[in-house]
Amino acid sequence: MNGKNHLIYFEPFQKLKITIADCILKMADLDYLKSSWKFFKSVKLSVVILLSIATTSIIGTLIPQNQSPEKYLKAFGEPLYRIFDVFDLFDMYHSWWFQVLIVGLTINIIVCSIDRLSATWKIIFVKIPPFNISKFKKLSDKEEFIDERTPKQLQKTYESIISKSFGYYRVEEFNKGFCIFAEKWRWTRLGIYKVHLSVLLLLVGALIGSIFGFDGYVNIPEGEAVSSIRLRNGGQIQNLDFNIRCDDFNVSFYDSGAPKEFRSKLSILETGKPVLQKDIVVNDPLQYKGINFFQSSYGPLPPKELTLSFKSVKTGKIYSQNTTIGQEIELPEDMGKFVVKDYRNSVDFRGQNVGEAFIGSLTPKDGNSVFVLLPSRFPSFDGMRKGNVIVSVGGYNQRYYTGLQVTNDPGVWVVYAGFIMMIIGCFITFFMSHQRLCIEVTQKGEKSEIMIAGTANKNKLGMQNKIKKISQRLIDLEKTSTADA
Repeated sequence: MNGKNHLIYFEPFQKLKITIADCILKMADLDYLKSSWKFFKSVKLSVVILLSIATTSIIGTLIPQNQSPEKYLKAFGEPLYRIFDVFDLFDMYHSWWFQVLIVGLTINIIVCSIDRLSATWKIIFVKIPPFNISKFKKLSDKEEFIDERTPKQLQKTYESIISKSFGYYRVEEFNKGFCIFAEKWRWTRLGIYKVHLSVLLLLVGALIGSIFGFDGYVNIPEGEAVSSIRLRNGGQIQNLDFNIRCDDFNVSFYDSGAPKEFRSKLSILETGKPVLQKDIVVNDPLQYKGINFFQSSYGPLPPKELTLSFKSVKTGKIYSQNTTIGQEIELPEDMGKFVVKDYRNSVDFRGQNVGEAFIGSLTPKDGNSVFVLLPSRFPSFDGMRKGNVIVSVGGYNQRYYTGLQVTNDPGVWVVYAGFIMMIIGCFITFFMSHQRLCIEVTQKGEKSEIMIAGTANKNKLGMQNKIKKISQRLIDLEKTSTADA
């Protein structure tokens, strides 16, 4: 026998006498541990858990997640609200029972993989692969032909050709000829386990995000900073170990009045000093210490200062006065006192929306206070009141707050790794296979009878085509040799 080995082996694997599954089963001598192992390796359990996750995901789609209790009470009523709240259906992806499903599926995949790994392990890490020529001879798609040369003349040529295409080969000689056994890509049998591992990474990443991550929101007025956010789940306060400040906010509108783009200039502050600044728009978040700040909404704020105009109906004179909300103004010509009490970004008046408006109170010199509505878009609106003074808004600097969605998912990199491994595992599983080849050369008089056969654990049609190509290549060599002679 003449043996050659061109495959690199890992000695630690060769010394491994007991598989992982055997170790675990030996430790699990107790009946209840064996029963647990049998339970978790069940494919039926996998189906049940997957169907449960799919069903609950549909529920999570139908029931809006992380909304305010008021919205849920209005949508479902108090009885259903209490039932849904008990089962955490308003934040089901962070609920204990959903996490139990994820843990159960994780254990199920691990146990199933280990249980089926033993046979695969022995195939991959065997030092000398077993060879049974009778199995190859029984294949229906083998190729056979006659070569004019003797086996001794063919051996080195065939070895040279096969060694270039296969990672491992060996030659076995017998009285009237020889056999070449070759194989490659034995490790591709682990492709399915790479897919299993990728699913585990996805599940573990989701579990890490569910337990340790958070999803919240915060509204920051222009020029102000905050160090905490409010979580969507229950409304608890989540403190940050830094401050985030809105330095500026800008919004542009379409001709229809709909917002075109809103942009926030944000700064991250550590010990009162800026360490990071970025302008964010929708789908372009600021990221810091694993926390993402997404631009999600905005809204107007009461101005710090505004200018009011007062027109005396008696004299026709117009007076201007700068003021702030809550500041009382003494009016000239004994017209009384005026105070701006509130600002609203949307006001309905007799069924019509008049937009942004200030609400004030006018107290004449002799008389009771009267309600005054001052829409900023309609300067002469107060004239309908028929009072002794007409009040209008002269101008003000519009202020906004920026609404940010704040998320933290510490398991996201585990999920990314899972996706990458899944792509690699699927490629190996569906496009690569463990290929085994047998070439038998038997002397028939002064000639040689050649038999070529091969097997593959996947893509058997592709292996058949490969056998035909190898056979044709060897036939072409025989024709070339005959022509040269």
